Amino acid sequence: MLTENVAEVEKRIAAACERSGRARSDVTLIAVSKTKPVEDIREVMGTGIRDFGENKVQELVDKYGQLPGDLRWHMIGHLQRNKVKYIVDKVVMIHSVDSLRLAEQIEKEAASRNCHVDILIEVNVAEEDSKFGVTCEETTAMIREIAALPHLTIRGLMTIAPFTEDPETNRPYFRKLKELSVDIASKNIDNVFMSELSMGMSGDFEVAIEEGATLVRVGTSIFGERNYQI
Repeated sequence: MLTENVAEVEKRIAAACERSGRARSDVTLIAVSKTKPVEDIREVMGTGIRDFGENKVQELVDKYGQLPGDLRWHMIGHLQRNKVKYIVDKVVMIHSVDSLRLAEQIEKEAASRNCHVDILIEVNVAEEDSKFGVTCEETTAMIREIAALPHLTIRGLMTIAPFTEDPETNRPYFRKLKELSVDIASKNIDNVFMSELSMGMSGDFEVAIEEGATLVRVGTSIFGERNYQI
């Protein structure tokens, strides 16, 4: 079943790329495996996927220790400063950097381990009270401060769009994040590369791709509904 789900998601990604005149290789599918067992991850790995996303530090650490070392783990959930030390040398990217203080903690832990961390700045484009992230207006100033941290590289922006039954309603938010990315890129800030846009989930990833997403975070459409009892 999971193999078939991946095939269907892949087909939808390819179609969205074709509609928007992009190459399929422009978009990385991150399989969001939160609350799902390692057996499910192994099945999805069998389709060739190597990028997996987790929302919680403990779950990421547990799975990291049980699965092959060639997987690329992405921290996509809200990250508390006191938990940075557990994942800083285990992830290929932290998508959810939403404050200078968090970035400074990542810098401190990365320096102590002599490693380098790629990060994305989380932007609350829709300005929802329930979501983390900086506003569009705050983003550039925060990026200028974080860019000075030597063990971090800013690779782009991330957003979590509102939950909606109609993915078209999120198109303006995705478009606004893309426009912000282009604006920041034009400023040529050292140590800042606007090459990645992490946006789009199971309900709206096709629209996100049409608006420029390079990383889509797909959980339910691959793994099924999450089990929040564990």
